[in-house]
Amino acid sequence: MARIAGVTLPAGKRVVIGLTAVYGIGPSISKEILAKAKIDESVRVKDLTEAQVNTLRTLIENDVAVEGDLRRERLLNIKRLKEIGTYRGDRLRKGLPARGQRSKTNSRTVRGNVRRTAGSGKIKASAKT
Repeated sequence: MARIAGVTLPAGKRVVIGLTAVYGIGPSISKEILAKAKIDESVRVKDLTEAQVNTLRTLIENDVAVEGDLRRERLLNIKRLKEIGTYRGDRLRKGLPARGQRSKTNSRTVRGNVRRTAGSGKIKASAKT
């Protein structure tokens, strides 16, 4: 059972895929780390030796921002944008798309899936008896 950066890697998966379970490591960074550690990508996580796990752990801790540090850094960046009053910060504060996407017809999930149509405010007539 390999545990890196506070995350238990899935034992049945290949190492190149298993490393992506750590927040901040994607497929390309995973391949770079394995190349530096000289570990074959096709090896399963359960087949890693303790020495290999230790080398992976040290490489990740030293070279890559992962998990708590990365989450904290992202939150601080968003907080800074909100505090200085940028357009992006204002959009983030309102819960709207911040990167130029249209919001008239799309971004329903961001806006709370509110559908405003012409007939939504009318009261329906009672059924005839």
